[in-house]
Amino acid sequence: MANLNEIRNRISSVKSTQKITGAMYLISSAKMRKAKEALDRTKPFFEAQRTEIKRIFEHSPSFDSRFFTPIAGRQQADTYAYLVITADKGLAGAYNLNVIRAAEAARAKHKDIRFYVIGEVGIRYFKNHKIPIECEFHSIAQTPSYRWAGQISSRLLEDYLAGRVDEIFMLYSDVQSELSCAVTENRLLPFEREEFLTGEDSGADRNYDFDPSPVAVLDGFMPQYVSGNVYGALVDSFCAEQNARMTAMSAANDNAEALLSELKIEFNRIRQGAITQEITEVAAGARAQKRKKKKKRAVK
Repeated sequence: MANLNEIRNRISSVKSTQKITGAMYLISSAKMRKAKEALDRTKPFFEAQRTEIKRIFEHSPSFDSRFFTPIAGRQQADTYAYLVITADKGLAGAYNLNVIRAAEAARAKHKDIRFYVIGEVGIRYFKNHKIPIECEFHSIAQTPSYRWAGQISSRLLEDYLAGRVDEIFMLYSDVQSELSCAVTENRLLPFEREEFLTGEDSGADRNYDFDPSPVAVLDGFMPQYVSGNVYGALVDSFCAEQNARMTAMSAANDNAEALLSELKIEFNRIRQGAITQEITEVAAGARAQKRKKKKKRAVK
């Protein structure tokens, strides 16, 4: 049976752990809020780009672009590329595991597939399981930025425009609610032109001249638009990671509270037992002394 000192040490250890998990919860909350604010500041720029793309298609719908599905329709892809976004560290519940499972499912579905992996957890998993990695991106998951997104999209575009891959998908976790995240699989390239032919009016009733040509203008800023999509995925994934970590730390705090309650009950039970034993011993000693005195008086 544990003694009082052992239980005191356990209570102290649990309280120290509780302070750490509480601090990690607050840090994750602050990081998520900061990342969302940074993404919100860039949204007007990418919304304006989307409007321009829509305007080009509304004025000149009958041309093909390498960034979009052909007018004749999608063809079956031969080589698939997957940008897999994981975290640099754990302590985030099933966040990393769910993304890795989705990557394994994609690997089972496609014969010719190439992985571009972000995050130390994902890179380590792929290497441990002897899964080839086309390109590794280190120290990015914890600091999502448009600059990093530009570097990632440049590598993806290089392989896509060179014909080494036919379609590019992104695999990452996205926040569904305050309590849950889900793995999202989004196609990055090529874009569906139908996405830009519906929705709000972009000013198609006005006359525009595209110099030197609509396709040249479109191809000129599509790399930025691709980078914007990658940046959005990085931030969404980062927010999902922080959300998962907050959930894990909250659960750890709840478990710590339950354990503390049990330890305090055990501590009080043992202390009460010790006090009772001391009282019993004192009472027994007093009775023994009393009997001893009676014997002495009887002898006299």
